[in-house]
Amino acid sequence: MTATDHPAFGRDEEAVLLLERTHHRHDPRWLLPVSPHVCLACALELLPEPGVSLVRKKHVVFCFQDALVRHTCLVTQLVAQDLRVCIRLVRVLFGLLNSVEDGSVADLCTEVLIQLTTQLKLEQVIHCLVSECYRELCCMSSMGGSLAIMTLLGKLVDAVSGLADELVMEHGTLMEHLLRGLVYPNEAVQASVCYLYGKLYSSPTAAEMLAGHFREKLCPLFLSTLNNAQTKDLQFNCLGLLRQLLKYDLFVSVIMSKSVLVESAESVERPSRETSLPLVLKKFLLSRDEILQVASSHCITAVLVHSPAKHAAAFIHADIPEFLFEHLSASSEVLVWSSYNCLILLAEEPLFFSKCHTVYGIEAVVRSLQGSLQMTNTELHKQGLLLFAEILTRQPEEIRLFTSSAMCRDANRALQEAVSSPVVDVAAEALRAISAFLRKDHQSSLPVQYRALRALLEAMLSRCMEFSQTPLNRRPLGHACSGNSEKATLRMGKFLLSTLEGFRNACRLAVEFQGEPSTQENPFTAPGAEKEDTLEAFSRYSEEAMHPSLMEVFLSVLHSLFVIVPHMKVKFSRKLADSSFIRLALELKAKFCNGQSHSSLNQVCSSFLYYMCLNLLSAPEKTEPLSQEELSAVSEFLQHGLPQISSRTRESLAFLSDRQYVEAAARQRQYCILLLFYLAHIHDDRFVPEAELFVAVQSFLLSLQDQGECPPPTACKASLYLLAMCQDRDSALSETVISAIRKFLEGISDLRLVYTHHPLLLRLFLLYPELMSRFGYRVLELWFSWEECNYENLDHDSSPGCAILPASLAALFQMLRSTPSILLILLDLVYSSPVDTARKVLVVLGTFIRENEDVEVGGLIRGHFLLILQHLLVECGAPASGVSGNLPLLLNLLSLVQLRSESEQELDSMAMKLLHQVTKLCGKCSPADVDILQPSFNFLYWSLHRTTPSSQKRAAAVLLSCTALVELLEKMLALTWTEAGSPRTPLLCSAWLLTASISVQQHDGNLQVHQTLSVELSQVLKALSFPKKKSALLSAAILRFLRTALKQRFSSALVALVPSGGQPLPTPEDTVLAPLETSQVLSLLIGLQNLLVQKDPLLSQACVGCLEALLDYLHARSPDIALHVASQPWNRFLLFTLLDAGENSFLRPEILRLMTVFVQYQSNNILSREEVGLILQAEALADLSTLPSDTLQALRGFFLQVQSAGLLTDHNKIQTLQASLERLCSRTFPAQPALQDMLCLGGVAVSLSHIRD
Repeated sequence: MTATDHPAFGRDEEAVLLLERTHHRHDPRWLLPVSPHVCLACALELLPEPGVSLVRKKHVVFCFQDALVRHTCLVTQLVAQDLRVCIRLVRVLFGLLNSVEDGSVADLCTEVLIQLTTQLKLEQVIHCLVSECYRELCCMSSMGGSLAIMTLLGKLVDAVSGLADELVMEHGTLMEHLLRGLVYPNEAVQASVCYLYGKLYSSPTAAEMLAGHFREKLCPLFLSTLNNAQTKDLQFNCLGLLRQLLKYDLFVSVIMSKSVLVESAESVERPSRETSLPLVLKKFLLSRDEILQVASSHCITAVLVHSPAKHAAAFIHADIPEFLFEHLSASSEVLVWSSYNCLILLAEEPLFFSKCHTVYGIEAVVRSLQGSLQMTNTELHKQGLLLFAEILTRQPEEIRLFTSSAMCRDANRALQEAVSSPVVDVAAEALRAISAFLRKDHQSSLPVQYRALRALLEAMLSRCMEFSQTPLNRRPLGHACSGNSEKATLRMGKFLLSTLEGFRNACRLAVEFQGEPSTQENPFTAPGAEKEDTLEAFSRYSEEAMHPSLMEVFLSVLHSLFVIVPHMKVKFSRKLADSSFIRLALELKAKFCNGQSHSSLNQVCSSFLYYMCLNLLSAPEKTEPLSQEELSAVSEFLQHGLPQISSRTRESLAFLSDRQYVEAAARQRQYCILLLFYLAHIHDDRFVPEAELFVAVQSFLLSLQDQGECPPPTACKASLYLLAMCQDRDSALSETVISAIRKFLEGISDLRLVYTHHPLLLRLFLLYPELMSRFGYRVLELWFSWEECNYENLDHDSSPGCAILPASLAALFQMLRSTPSILLILLDLVYSSPVDTARKVLVVLGTFIRENEDVEVGGLIRGHFLLILQHLLVECGAPASGVSGNLPLLLNLLSLVQLRSESEQELDSMAMKLLHQVTKLCGKCSPADVDILQPSFNFLYWSLHRTTPSSQKRAAAVLLSCTALVELLEKMLALTWTEAGSPRTPLLCSAWLLTASISVQQHDGNLQVHQTLSVELSQVLKALSFPKKKSALLSAAILRFLRTALKQRFSSALVALVPSGGQPLPTPEDTVLAPLETSQVLSLLIGLQNLLVQKDPLLSQACVGCLEALLDYLHARSPDIALHVASQPWNRFLLFTLLDAGENSFLRPEILRLMTVFVQYQSNNILSREEVGLILQAEALADLSTLPSDTLQALRGFFLQVQSAGLLTDHNKIQTLQASLERLCSRTFPAQPALQDMLCLGGVAVSLSHIRD
């Protein structure tokens, strides 16, 4: 069938759309059945035909596009019949697009290809088209012919979702062609490249993959292109690409870092080819094209939203704010809006103000604000007011913003108009700006516009009143508000809060101007005229502006917030109470609500106080929360009493003091008044005169007693707290009031119901014996349970008077000093309270004992402790594991009290009984009971050293009589060889020292021994000869034990030194030294030398003492061996090692005693005559008055030994020695006091004289 056979065809259409010679062979299915009757087969043959004119081809493509638009579904079905035909059509159209020079034909082909691709949605078609584009770009030697392809790719990426990611992943080299296009000297090509780049970077995935490409290659080229762009297309496409890039923080950082580098280079006048983004955008701001100006503003905003702190400075240095301020006068709302946004972000940078941009631009802001308020765009109004508020708020006080009163007046008028806006959001922004505007430095331009300020205040308050005209739902006390009005209430609350803030700033402004004569009144006021434009008139208006209805709305909003934000109601109530809102509500009721006037305000104030009181009582900070039953009782008298309170403070005090018969309703009012005063005091709002309140509360309590009433716990708590807080040191409660208080408290089940944590309340209970005897224990227990300060930070070893005490603890110490009997209550608390509380009490007692050495507490505590210990042992019987967990704390306290005493004491009968009980307690313990044994051993050790000699023997006899204690000590000593270095090490130290002390007393006094104590001698010697990281104190304790055994010639009736199993037979030489062996002696000597080299003062004293005893023992058995041991060459090396510690290092007691030993045993190879002479010379030059007594004693002993041994032969040196001895014996110089003898080292009681002597 030919075209002429088709009835619908005309001759003209046939001639244009169909290829006559071949159409008859085409399948009819390729013919579009509706107008225009396009034959797809004819089009595929006609378009590539070189002989067909371009006009005809264009018409065919146009008709095909028309059909595609009008009959999209039919055309899509037609093309999609065969994929090969479809792809062929795409290639034909692409070939036509790529071959023609006519831009309109290329654009038409591009549009058809995009429409066809998006309608077909076939991956093969998209891939074909992309491949054709990529192949063609690769074949191009120049980018001059790439415009159509770049445009097609850009539109294709825009139309097909996901294609950007695919292009970047599968055609990575495409970016190189884009870079070539960007540097090609044709702005149309550059514009198409920028358009394609913009579409690629609009995909986050593609943008991430292209990050390196941008940073390394694209960024400088793009900035240069942007800077040099002349045509609108290139400028718009560049800015479009920039907007896409500025969405990502990475690209912003790269671009702005380049800009900073450029600015730095320019600042030192170095030529640079790179371009600064702020300068480029500044150029667009200066252009006369509104679209470019808006786009530039958008780009600036896009940079700043990432981080104004990092990037704002670059734009400020480029003077961008200056031109943004100029644009505020533009007629375009979009441009003004964009400028507002930029300036708001720039205002976050202090440099914006320090470079005085705001001073330059404030007039433009005010004019713009005045102009925008005449428009209907409320968003523009809000944005302008937001900028104005930011400038007013952040402007530094030292840089005056308004340079003339006229400008200030214009700003005032603009704010008046804004706050009067019917749009609430606009008025709310205006209120924020007004609050910032009412600042002294903003109003200092003379003459001050007081009349305008008053008008502004009137407008602000009037707008607030209008907004709050819709009455809040009146709620009876105790009922929650409906949730339907919560949003409106919150909105009203914010509006009202801004109004109040502005009113507060106005009042503050009036106060600040009071002290400046130049601002007192307007100097231009006409003589005799009514002076309204003065500070006095403004201040008077401020005072009269507090309307009851305004305060009603204010308190209604606050009251509603308790319900709207329930999780914050307690915190909010505390904040309100801290800010004196209890006083405010009471003053409002007293001022406006007398009689029946302003009943709605009275209701709101009462409701506000009701909710706030219940919130504060339900979660108090310094007392126990009320139970549900107590809250119900409080709620009841608050509901009935609060609406009846409308009197001033003094009238309320008089009402509280009324001793005549009080009716039930009046009593509830008294409870309310008392509770309000109590909560105000708790939150440091002391608006009630304390002396008068003190008297009124006493009268109130006596009135209750007179009528036989018992107040509820809440009223009793409030009364006690107010009495404690208001009691002056010179005033005291009468016996009648004390009796009434005691009677009321005895009727309360638990004192915690009326306890409020404060030092003055504790003082109230401890000051009066009648209250302390009955309630002192419970009050102190509650006190320590509430104390939160970190007692562990109080240094146990600090010097007396050096501890920094918390205020609460200092107050308690003052009470303890005035009433020491309180210590007995504290001691009971240590024994019977929970461990946490008991530990706090122990730390307090210990700190008090250390800090107050003048207070004698030993006898008081020991007697009470004896009763506790006796009761404990009777209750618990034999096993110590059943004792109270607080017993170790008590024992620690007892040990601390004993250690504090430096003078020797006689053990009286009470002390002996206490010693006997502690000894029995130790006998009931096992080595695992470290917490009990450590303080007990310290106490026993003290009893053997810090008492008189006769008392020491009596104490030793008590210890020896307890065979269980001796057996325990034997077990403890045996544990040394297996548990040295464990947490039990301090207890092992105490066991060795206690054993040595008991052995000395038994041997010297020939006391009866009921149980011997066995120790393996070889283990003792091994521990000292080959120490394995033992603590210095443990080594010193073992040395003291061995020294005792050596002095007693191993003949103690208490301590039996037994040999270890499997020892070899002794040699004849060893028999002389028995039970020691020669090898053991030499090993022990080496061990002592090693320990001395550690230079620990305590360990060195113990080593020297043991060496003295060892040589004394050897000399008695075999003088030759003793001399041999003393003359060991290593001894000289040891001595000089010890002396290598600075000038006059020999003036240490342990070194002097060591040299004395060497001289005594004539060890001339250790210490020669010449060296003794040098020591004499150094001693003569030393200031002996600075030396402690033990050093002087050791020095005298050394000189006496030198004199006795006849070591010196030189006459002059002998005379010097004699003079030194005379000087030491005469004591004509003041010696330093001896160190404290009894110390607590690592929890172990140690007597320095016991280690040393």
